Amino acid sequence: MIRSFLLALVAVSSAAQQLPNANLLEQPPRPESAAKCPMVNAWSTPAEKSCYRTTPRYAETMRYVRRLAQAAPRQVRIEKFGMTGEGRALVAVVVSRDGVFSPAALHRAKRPIVFIQNSIHAGEMDGKDASLALMRDILVTKKQAGLIDRAVLVIVPIYNADGHEHFGPFNRINQNGPEQMGWRANATQKNLNRDYLKADAPETRGFLHEWNRWLPDFFVDDHVTDGADYQYDVTFGIDTDGPASEWVHKKLEPELFERVTASGHVIGPFLDFLGRTPDTGISLGVATPRFSTGYAKQQNRPGMLVEMHMLKDYKTRVTGNYEILQALLVAINRDASVLVEANQRADRETIALGREHKGMFALNFKPTGETEPFALKAYRWKIEHSDISGEEWVQYTHEPETITVPRQTKLAPAEQARIPAAYIVPAQWTDVITRIQLHGLKVKRLASDWTGEVETYRCNTPKWQEQPFEGHHIAAWRDGMQCVPVRTKMSFPAGSIVVPMEQRAARVAMQWLEPLGPDSALQWGLFDSIFEQKEYGEDYVLERLARAMLAEDPKLKAEFEQKLGSDKGFAASAHQRLNWFLQRSPWWDQRIGVYPVGKVDSLQALPLVRTQSRKEADEDPDYDPDIPDRA
Repeated sequence: MIRSFLLALVAVSSAAQQLPNANLLEQPPRPESAAKCPMVNAWSTPAEKSCYRTTPRYAETMRYVRRLAQAAPRQVRIEKFGMTGEGRALVAVVVSRDGVFSPAALHRAKRPIVFIQNSIHAGEMDGKDASLALMRDILVTKKQAGLIDRAVLVIVPIYNADGHEHFGPFNRINQNGPEQMGWRANATQKNLNRDYLKADAPETRGFLHEWNRWLPDFFVDDHVTDGADYQYDVTFGIDTDGPASEWVHKKLEPELFERVTASGHVIGPFLDFLGRTPDTGISLGVATPRFSTGYAKQQNRPGMLVEMHMLKDYKTRVTGNYEILQALLVAINRDASVLVEANQRADRETIALGREHKGMFALNFKPTGETEPFALKAYRWKIEHSDISGEEWVQYTHEPETITVPRQTKLAPAEQARIPAAYIVPAQWTDVITRIQLHGLKVKRLASDWTGEVETYRCNTPKWQEQPFEGHHIAAWRDGMQCVPVRTKMSFPAGSIVVPMEQRAARVAMQWLEPLGPDSALQWGLFDSIFEQKEYGEDYVLERLARAMLAEDPKLKAEFEQKLGSDKGFAASAHQRLNWFLQRSPWWDQRIGVYPVGKVDSLQALPLVRTQSRKEADEDPDYDPDIPDRA
């Protein structure tokens, strides 16, 4: 009966052209979209033809992309940069004013490459439909031809292609249209926007191939919000901390606010509230490198997160997404040299830090508590007690009001690590090494076995989260020191990789290889086995060992008795008692808890194989204009 009711609701809503999903049945009425349905012609996008009731499926999207390529063959290249788990092509559309499609040539000419990614959460497809319209207006109607005067666009219409085809009306309970949409995760239920550094998914590995090929100057990831209700239909945030920051904050951001406001949309900063309601204040979060924009920042490139507001109708959301992309490209074309030179300076500074290998690198940040007042364009809300949840129920009205709330303004390092000259990763840790290579990091290899003094870490054994997160049981550290730096002699077999810090992507290497990095290989569980005890003693053997040790060492006996008196769990466990003696004996495995990656301050003593760095091909082997219509 419930399913019949919901299907009937969908049918009624569809007839009204704008589908509020089942969750919106009791929402207050919302204003109509600012403009009527667009005039339809042969080049209208599928979303425009339906007056934004629907969004095109994968096959229909690819057909429209091919039409664009056929209409402007000199200015468009279609690239397949990978395959999904279910066998769909990952497709990028490259748009260049003069038909130059060589990344190396574009970098030499200081022409900015802008990478625009859509539908990573495939229920949030606003950017896809905005990008189709934008490419049409650049290539066909020519209304926006100036947006590629200097910039070259690499646009991924549908990144999470398998999730996109998990299509249905009930995939986004918080979202107001379109009638049907894709799913948040990929075919193996991985959230691709948590995978950029660990790179588990085939989609992520394809993305990294495309990133390394193009090395864009600016990255955009288009999304739709969850969370509170407010007046803004467009929100955004830009992650950057290098030389491009001044241009981003002083010129780009004000221009985005001005241009998008002039278009009739209501634009605001990315909003993440400290509590359940907006008056609690706006947090200053940090996108760690598991996220798209956090990863772009570690690659020394600005990354912009666009978040359209979920409760606005689909037409408002798509056209708002179009406007912020247009405004961004206007600024990038005008200030192309400023952006490119800032990125190149960031790369040089990273290389210099690695060459000098002095100082500390911040792995993560936390708010300092400093705030400023912010005028928030909110909607009034009321709070009532809910007999269903037993807690307070926040209900938003549609009455606009502007309220002043605190907004966090500053961050301080939460975890730091010393910058080495290089890391050495033992050859046997193949999964860790595979990810290093996927990130395009330049590596060297040991030509023969090597033993020498390095810096590493001795780590407490963590607890692991009981619930899986993105297919992993990640480390949840106990209170107190987690990993202590130690200098020790370690042995590395031939074939072990050496990752020099004197390279432009060194920050990615540090985030992956520093154990306390928020998205490090250790945090994601790729080194879990270093915490496992592999050899055990039988009770009757350990009993004899314990008695002999107690008889020989009065100090040890006093320590044991103190432990019995202070730790009830220890006193009640025969295994813990006996293992306590094994840990203090010559038979104990001293490698337990020792991080197997070494940090060195010089490469001179290492027996290195001289390796050739990967050479970027000017001709793209992945070019294929015939994208299959696999649905």
